[in-house]
Amino acid sequence: MLVNHGMNQLASLSIARSYSFASSIAAVLRRQSFLIRARGGGVHNKVHSTKTEADAVSILRAITPTLDPTRHKGQAGKIAVIGGCREYTGAPYFAAISALKIGADLSHVFCTKDAAPVIKSYSPELIVHPVLEESYSVREEERKQVSAKVVAEVDKWMERFDCLVVGPGLGRDPFLLDCVSEIMKQARHSNVPIVVDGDGLFLVANSLHLVHGYPLAVLTPNVNEYKRLVQTVLKCEVDDADAHGQLSSLAKQIGGVTILRKGRSDLISDGDIVNSVSICGSPRRCGGQGDILSGSPFLLVLVLQYFYLGHAKPFVAADRNPTVLGCIAGSALLRKAASLAFETRKSLEDICPAY
Repeated sequence: MLVNHGMNQLASLSIARSYSFASSIAAVLRRQSFLIRARGGGVHNKVHSTKTEADAVSILRAITPTLDPTRHKGQAGKIAVIGGCREYTGAPYFAAISALKIGADLSHVFCTKDAAPVIKSYSPELIVHPVLEESYSVREEERKQVSAKVVAEVDKWMERFDCLVVGPGLGRDPFLLDCVSEIMKQARHSNVPIVVDGDGLFLVANSLHLVHGYPLAVLTPNVNEYKRLVQTVLKCEVDDADAHGQLSSLAKQIGGVTILRKGRSDLISDGDIVNSVSICGSPRRCGGQGDILSGSPFLLVLVLQYFYLGHAKPFVAADRNPTVLGCIAGSALLRKAASLAFETRKSLEDICPAY
């Protein structure tokens, strides 16, 4: 009986390992397919330097998958947020939870030890890893060893992720940014799409090599972050009179990354095509909306899965960069959600009748 029990355990372990290996291979193949399409593989007669108002709602509807009872946990996407420190705990929560609300199955947050208990208290749905370290908690002589440990802790999960969001609530601690630089290199090596926002853009502006030439990188700058990128890369000031042309030039200079420039109208470009999304959002520009948006390009993972599984609808299948499509859909979704939220609670009396 003990022998049979042992054999059953070995068989179960073998099956689990085979399943894990198959899932890992499938994830790698999905990312390779995504990388080829983002680079323009198989795309012909591509129109360059065009600008147009995107049919954002149609794109959003086209890439939204139907619920499938045959799928299991994780197949609808797994996202990881790299961010969260002593001062900023809300931003990584908003980014991670927005991906779940959109439809991801699993959402991870890699943050500092100080931030972890707070972020965990926001929602039991998030998987929180308290592995990042800041300078104040690491002695000078231990930094190399600690950095290697931090990177290894994140890297062992990397193959499972469909998308990495870097920057929400990250802060600007030099040691922490050095660790995140190495994490981004590992993600790029594994062909994991990277969305960069917040302090991640501060890091990228000072270390362009982290994303340069990587077609699976998406930058989502606000007005100040965009100004810093333009000054660093193009060596000039922001030119709103030629906003489309300047954005296209910026994306090209960074090697064809996709940039979502947030503003009154969101402008999105991969260096070839400039799309704008002008759907009315909320007139309130409160903090947190950008963090929610940084989790929204998770929709690009849905685009990838549709292409990879052969379920892409004709509207999105022809000659379209999936990172651009994901950004258009994310922008449209956030703007519509913000507009609805503002309309339903548009006055102080609605929020607090005591006023």
